Amino acid sequence: MSDRGILTGEAVLLETRPATFVSRLLGGLIDVAVYGAGTTAVMGLIGAIGAASGYGAAIFAILLVVAVLVGAPVTVETLSRGRSVGKLAMGLRIVRDDGGPITVRQALVRALVGIIELWATSGVLAIIASAVHPRGKRLGDMLAGTYCARVRGAQSRQGVVLMPFGLAGWAASADMARLPDGLALAVRQFLGRAAMLHPASRVALGSQLTREVQAYVRPLPPPGVHPEAFLAAVVAERGSRELVAEQARQARAAADWALLGRLPHGIPDPD
Repeated sequence: MSDRGILTGEAVLLETRPATFVSRLLGGLIDVAVYGAGTTAVMGLIGAIGAASGYGAAIFAILLVVAVLVGAPVTVETLSRGRSVGKLAMGLRIVRDDGGPITVRQALVRALVGIIELWATSGVLAIIASAVHPRGKRLGDMLAGTYCARVRGAQSRQGVVLMPFGLAGWAASADMARLPDGLALAVRQFLGRAAMLHPASRVALGSQLTREVQAYVRPLPPPGVHPEAFLAAVVAERGSRELVAEQARQARAAADWALLGRLPHGIPDPD
């Protein structure tokens, strides 16, 4: 994790930086206010139309409260990929530990634990856990394997990918087809942020991207080359070839422009 961003498990870059404690707190307070207002409105409605129904009204009330405190957060966070009202307002997002979007199961775990740490304890447990945890996780995040990241305001720049030692000769002689734009972007983002990934996710994603890129490269590198070194060699060589091709194109364009600008029929150009 750094201020440059995180890479999702699907190799999609989120322009992020770690969420601060203050931004998480403010976003949480907005969510509490929204869901609290919803719960108050539901309870008032139940009291107005079902006070005389006895146990039926009580069961109905419990179901509605569960729907507001559990069903609503789970639905919102799942459909919005981790962005509730408060998080949207503060530019935050709940993501998995590997940076990917949360699933229904993870959203459900966060909501169920939130009944205790947010509502039963008035948020005291969530504040303490978030303040002391290195990633600002509350208890629900610890159990669900998620954390809160900032996805607004960060500016990231692609760094230069260098040719790994010992692979320049192979890369120069290899036949490398143009990579699809999505795959090329995923590889560059992975190489730039591999150190921020969980080791297991880093190995899995690097191996997956390597298999996809190998379909566009012949011959393959010598046996034993690390996947990340292979990806870096392909990106560096493709970048070098594209630079040479662009320089040649600009030179041809300049020559064509000079030719078109000349006077016809051998008339000398004016000085």
